[in-house]
Amino acid sequence: MTTLLRDFWYVALPGKQLKPGEMVHKKMLGEPILVGRRKDGEVFAMRDICPHRGIPLQYGWMDGDNVCCRYHGWKFSTHNGSCREIPSLTEHDDLDISRIRVPTYACREVQGNIWVYCAMDTDKETDLTTIPPVPAIPDFGRIEPGISEVIRFACNIDHAIIGLMDPAHGPHIHSSWWWRSGPQKFRIKEKQYEPVTQGFRLVPYDMPVSARPYKLLGDRVSIEIIFQLPGVRTEILRGDRYSACLLTTITPIDENECEAFQSIYWTIPWMGVFKPLLGFLTRQFLAQDRDAVIQQREGLSHNPSLMLIDDADTQAKWYFRLKQEYQRSKAENRLFKNPVEPRILRWRS
Repeated sequence: MTTLLRDFWYVALPGKQLKPGEMVHKKMLGEPILVGRRKDGEVFAMRDICPHRGIPLQYGWMDGDNVCCRYHGWKFSTHNGSCREIPSLTEHDDLDISRIRVPTYACREVQGNIWVYCAMDTDKETDLTTIPPVPAIPDFGRIEPGISEVIRFACNIDHAIIGLMDPAHGPHIHSSWWWRSGPQKFRIKEKQYEPVTQGFRLVPYDMPVSARPYKLLGDRVSIEIIFQLPGVRTEILRGDRYSACLLTTITPIDENECEAFQSIYWTIPWMGVFKPLLGFLTRQFLAQDRDAVIQQREGLSHNPSLMLIDDADTQAKWYFRLKQEYQRSKAENRLFKNPVEPRILRWRS
């Protein structure tokens, strides 16, 4: 059974990386996808293969609302993928070009990220009235991220997700001269979790008064962490003055690689002066996780038996149970039943 879940929205790239009139090739869930932005600013996505002779459309160009193939100039609508023109045809040809089309994908730009909906059957046109809304950070409106970083993980999406959600790896992987340096003092953590739609969340709690960086948000700061399938993690900090959010999403390239997208949002008006520093720290954190995955791959190449323990690995267990239930509900054509139950988790880190 494939480990890649369909009928979900996945991040293709940060919106700031795509200017009007530009197109970019992406491989998502093993499929070649062309993501572009029309001159009016709207985004689109279609299969990156010309149905004529198979050349990727990324090597062509945009002509108004059409993508033109560089091989023979065939034009395809960026709205529905239908063929608009075949330059080589003459009045003696009776080919109905309206029957020729490139499969398209639902594509939306929300809060600064471009999302593509990867349906179960990509050859059929997606009914936009039946698909769920694009994941969005609650209470942040149309805000765009102050920081957006992307890093490739040379591993299956499962290892990337359970590695990033792992609550016990921080002191060991994220140890630098500027963060958690020197001897570590481990403390027992005790957190309340509960189910949410196709996922689970850390019930909001007040941060310790000793956590000085959080005072930027006010005197009272709470934290809430939400994870939902297929791989969307939202960490929201709410203070009595300002709020901030760390959005992490994982998009599979194929069964063996994936991309991690991390966006940082804030409502602090003067925080922009720290963008270079925040960008550096974000890249360092992601790189530390990536390096651990590369080292882990050496061991996984021997197909060892693996284990998950309580309570530190309970979130990983929940993730696999959520995936299994989702796949079963699809196969049995029934409603999804969340297997997660409210629980207090305890671990040392």
